Amino acid sequence: MPFQVGNRKAPVNSLKILLIEDNPTLARQTGEFLEGHGWHVDFAGNGRHGLKLALEEVYDLILLDLNLPDMDGVELCRQFRQRATVTAPVLMLTARDAFTDKALGFHSGADDYLCKPFDPRELALRCSALARRRELHRNDEIQIGALLVRGRGREAVRDGQPLRLTAITFNILWELACAYPEPLSRAELCHRIWGDDPPDSDALKSHIYSLRRQLDRPFPAPMLRTISNIGYRLEQPGES
Repeated sequence: MPFQVGNRKAPVNSLKILLIEDNPTLARQTGEFLEGHGWHVDFAGNGRHGLKLALEEVYDLILLDLNLPDMDGVELCRQFRQRATVTAPVLMLTARDAFTDKALGFHSGADDYLCKPFDPRELALRCSALARRRELHRNDEIQIGALLVRGRGREAVRDGQPLRLTAITFNILWELACAYPEPLSRAELCHRIWGDDPPDSDALKSHIYSLRRQLDRPFPAPMLRTISNIGYRLEQPGES
């Protein structure tokens, strides 16, 4: 069935979607159809680029081809679930229709599965359903005293002052905020940020230093505490 750009709005508006598909014709057709619903679509033509975008940006939905030339969709989805601070629903698009293939996709962290060739109208309906489900369950704001961290916008504010954070320093802050009031070990923090391929230990120290410059130095009392022989934790001023 040929793809046609729809004129009617889908039930969920203003979705930001990442489409990871190595077939340029299919990617273009799918993107045009979804953008016809008023949704914004970013594209990645291979797995590594797709994973990079998925970890650096905040999306309402990720459409993921299972067969990619450099990193298959299963591995990409697994790494995304392990490393992302703000996760999005993942809808796998693939020609593989065997139960074992579907099970593998779901076990890697996919939320839904659509076999090719598919009716683009069904794709739009599934996108809307996944987005609504995410809205019902998402809690992406964490308040710790005067510190507010917003996962969706990747924003952090302390005492009303926005913090200027890099992608990695925000990820570190988000993980510490999610763990609060418990500490995170250096090993666990590295695993959550970089997955199974962490940099050397000096890299984490460097990013922690950068985070402290934004989170603590402009304010009277620090919030980021080093726990000897363990790792790091967030604490409100006055906490012991």
